[in-house]
Amino acid sequence: MRLILLTLLTMLAFAANSILTRAAVDGGHIDPSSFAVVRVLAGAAVLLVIMGARGAAFPSVNRARGVGALSLTAYMVGFTLAYLTLDAGLGALILFGVVQITMFLHAAATGDRPGLRQIGGAVVAFGGLLLVLWPGQQGGADPVGAALMVMAGLGWAVYTIAGRGARDPLATTGANFTLCLPLVAVLLLFGPVDISATGLLLAVICGGVTSGLGYALWYRVLTRMTGPTAAVVQLSVPIIAILSGAMLLGEPLGVTVLLAAGLVVGGIGWAVTAPRQTTSGSSGS
Repeated sequence: MRLILLTLLTMLAFAANSILTRAAVDGGHIDPSSFAVVRVLAGAAVLLVIMGARGAAFPSVNRARGVGALSLTAYMVGFTLAYLTLDAGLGALILFGVVQITMFLHAAATGDRPGLRQIGGAVVAFGGLLLVLWPGQQGGADPVGAALMVMAGLGWAVYTIAGRGARDPLATTGANFTLCLPLVAVLLLFGPVDISATGLLLAVICGGVTSGLGYALWYRVLTRMTGPTAAVVQLSVPIIAILSGAMLLGEPLGVTVLLAAGLVVGGIGWAVTAPRQTTSGSSGS
């Protein structure tokens, strides 16, 4: 029961990231570069303070930390810039659709032999993504925003896969945020800085609470999940974000987005819950 509650809290934090980012950036309260930098800075600060209180040592800077920092940077940059043009729900749908498909392919490439049900589910989910990305009157997400969110999805997939081996989730997340900060800060060189008190507050909450603590919690629950389970639970995030975006930000619940959400969630849920046959041991997706 405790694992279920912690997982639910983590998924709510993930959805809140979409809402907070969309409200701050698209709402004109802060420029996207400053939002990303403040978000990472707040996350690093909160985590380092907690690490200090616990007496936890900063993890050694090695290949694993490099992967964590680079993948977190790709996610942060793509995620923030994408919300200049994408609704919160649509952005979350693209993000976690890409995440699940990437994790599915990683599992297949590292030992899991996909069956017909898994392949069929992945095809259905991919069709859902195409539905919202395909140019048209009802579909056709902004191509630049969609491409940025795809980049964010790939970054988050790598970050999630790497996190399953974290021995100290809090310290690992703190190190990732700290090493990510100078990389994200480069964004400030390419645009004007425009920060209001509201934008600063939203960025701090998003960074220190729903990102920093949320990601540390995610790394913690990942150690108690199988790869397929980790993939399945994240499917709740787009639905939470779509409903929250409609209620809190007044975003429209279009038929195309709802249908695409059903295809992505249903297709990948069908794929990753299928019985798996392995050829060389279980996967660490």
